[in-house]
Amino acid sequence: MVITMATRPPPPWDLFEQLNQMVGGSGLKSEVDKGVRALTQSALARLDLVSREEFDAQTEVLRRTRERVDELETELAELTRELESLPPQN
Repeated sequence: MVITMATRPPPPWDLFEQLNQMVGGSGLKSEVDKGVRALTQSALARLDLVSREEFDAQTEVLRRTRERVDELETELAELTRELESLPPQN
């Protein structure tokens, strides 16, 4: 019984480099470049990506939210300590 491990495909930039070497300095190179760019842009357009600005804005919102959660946790801990220190009521 022979067990073979699946090999990972090469990264896209390696494929692009091999393709560029195959077409060399011919006029075909610019056509291949255009085709590769169009294919890449089409693939990226289908992905659910956000702009860097949106990512940074959401990161800032998350940072502020975390700070507020920390503040509220501290406040809750203080209130809990105060409540526990009160004498029992009959």
